[in-house]
Amino acid sequence: MERTTSLSNFHIDQDLHGILIAFYGCLLQTRLQAGQGYGNTLNCVLTVYRNESVVGFFKGMSFPLASMAVYSSVVFGVFSNTQRLLSQLRHGDPDSTPVLADVALASMVAGFISVGIGTPVDLVKIRLQMQTQPYIQANIKLKSTVPGFPVYRGPIHCIRTVLQKEGIAGIYRGAGAMLLRDVPGYCLYFIPYTIFCGWITPDGCISPNPSSIWLAGGVAGAISWGTATPMDVVKSRLQADGVYLSKYKGTLDCILQSYQNEGLKVFFRGITVNAVRGFPMCSAMFLGYELSLKAMKRDQTETNP
Repeated sequence: MERTTSLSNFHIDQDLHGILIAFYGCLLQTRLQAGQGYGNTLNCVLTVYRNESVVGFFKGMSFPLASMAVYSSVVFGVFSNTQRLLSQLRHGDPDSTPVLADVALASMVAGFISVGIGTPVDLVKIRLQMQTQPYIQANIKLKSTVPGFPVYRGPIHCIRTVLQKEGIAGIYRGAGAMLLRDVPGYCLYFIPYTIFCGWITPDGCISPNPSSIWLAGGVAGAISWGTATPMDVVKSRLQADGVYLSKYKGTLDCILQSYQNEGLKVFFRGITVNAVRGFPMCSAMFLGYELSLKAMKRDQTETNP
């Protein structure tokens, strides 16, 4: 039991470490995708630092930081248990090596479930990150709709305001775009990880070593986040919409307006930031996940010899 507890704590530490790394690029990604006036990543970095100092890069961090450990645990748990169920149905043994089709189906289920938890978290994060100055310094009324002035005092106030103004539908704004991002995105997350782990694990080894897990997880994260960027742009724009003005009627309308106004290149905004931050974040996630699984299996073996 003591070993399981220590490994579970390690899993949480790895998750938090990955989230902290991700937030270095998270605000940049949001501003590039949903904001205006940022020519490129460097210009975005300099503009944020000049106008909001170092604190600006961590805007909207508290709510995702408090919820992401639970979010990632649910996603990995759904993926793992779905995979075991499919192996049980196919081979009669939940611990048998899953075929690629089972990995793909488990990934799709995990992506679908992730939307229910992730959409409100992302909405709060994006709404807070799109505010360009602290609420206390603004000295304006909350009902102000002038772009550039803050509307939300923090994550709880953001949730309450959105619920009062838009209802439950407002909290799940962008859920359709997130579904289109996460279902294929998790397939391109777990499948490359499984393949790369198989490639770089030496023959004769029962399970991959930590360095193989770290590398495969990082590559899978970079691939997944890079290819998910087009729908990530659409999701970010939909969730940022409605803070000051309501511009988009839905996912398709957002795609059409974005393309008509800015061309095809708009859907690749922030792709570099996404791919770069995806590597260390997903390396930490997969490392914590695999080590936790090993610890639980070891304890089950010791408890039931």
